[in-house]
Amino acid sequence: MIDTPSLVDQYCHGVLRRELGLGTFEAHLGAQLGAGGALPAAGTTFFDTQTGFAVRRWCPPLLGLEPHCTPARYLARRRELGVAEAARRLLRASGIATYLVDTGRPDDLTGPAELATVGAAEAHEIVRLEPLAEQIADTSGTVEAFLANLAEAVHGAAAHAVAFASAEGARHGLAYAPDPPEPGEVRRAAGRWLAGRPAGERLGDPVLLRHLLWTAVTAGRPLQLHTGDRDPASIAGFAAATTGLGADLVLLHSYPHHRAAAHLTGAHAHVYADLGPVLVHTGARAAAVLAEVLERAPFGKLLFSSGAHGLPELHVVAASVFRTALTRVLGEWVMDGAWSRKDAQRVATMIAADTARRVYRLDRPGVGPRW
Repeated sequence: MIDTPSLVDQYCHGVLRRELGLGTFEAHLGAQLGAGGALPAAGTTFFDTQTGFAVRRWCPPLLGLEPHCTPARYLARRRELGVAEAARRLLRASGIATYLVDTGRPDDLTGPAELATVGAAEAHEIVRLEPLAEQIADTSGTVEAFLANLAEAVHGAAAHAVAFASAEGARHGLAYAPDPPEPGEVRRAAGRWLAGRPAGERLGDPVLLRHLLWTAVTAGRPLQLHTGDRDPASIAGFAAATTGLGADLVLLHSYPHHRAAAHLTGAHAHVYADLGPVLVHTGARAAAVLAEVLERAPFGKLLFSSGAHGLPELHVVAASVFRTALTRVLGEWVMDGAWSRKDAQRVATMIAADTARRVYRLDRPGVGPRW
């Protein structure tokens, strides 16, 4: 038996504070699956997915119900307990001891301190770069003020955050060129963006995104890059250009390109890959997907996360599916004699928590506020 009693959730968001009806719960479930505002097929729900089935498998017993109960029965029990008590029971049963929380999408979600309290765990903040730049733009009257304030804000955030995250860099900025843009190019791009930017517009300019990412690299914290359903090979140039600069890169949400992400971790000493949503999305097939990742990636380059947003159930599903898949894959290799039990346990602990503690320096003084 492979034991992973304590997990570090190296990338997640907070949980919702409000009660959810069936439709709202399903909408959040669909958003986790990448459906955005799309509706499920007629006659079906987002419970009819691997993630939905995993929620019904792992979460009902934590609220006093039988596994695989109907969604309506589950949500009725959830409302009966109340949102706070349901979240408390779910998070505290997940086995997650530390949360690294991206605070860039508030959406009435709990922050790191509140999540730590509800989950009886430790929490640290991840600062998302694009919202930070947008906030600076809202309060900077000139290009010079914007660029100076942006650099100050990024380096200031490094004093309290354990990492930076970018949701748009791999989609826009790094698809064009991996190197830092020239200062004149940055000033011109900033001028265009500030002059024509409607209130609340999100940052999507590729030059400014590249500038933002390179500013974060110089701040010396790990940089998490959302690759989504895009091939992470598109950031290979950026990975090569940032070699030796002291900032680790962590690829987030690389399914269905998990093999390409695993390859990049082996090609670059400072590149790591996140496992959580890859396994959540594949549910009962998670062991097969995990085995594919382990074919290519050095074992010390993989990190557990939930990627959860809004629903505490997603933390539970991520942790449960991860443990089940890891036990199945490594247990089979031990049974076959390919691995020793001692090595299997060491690798499991590495992926579950130890690599995250090393990459984000969680056990060292000076990593910022800890809740």
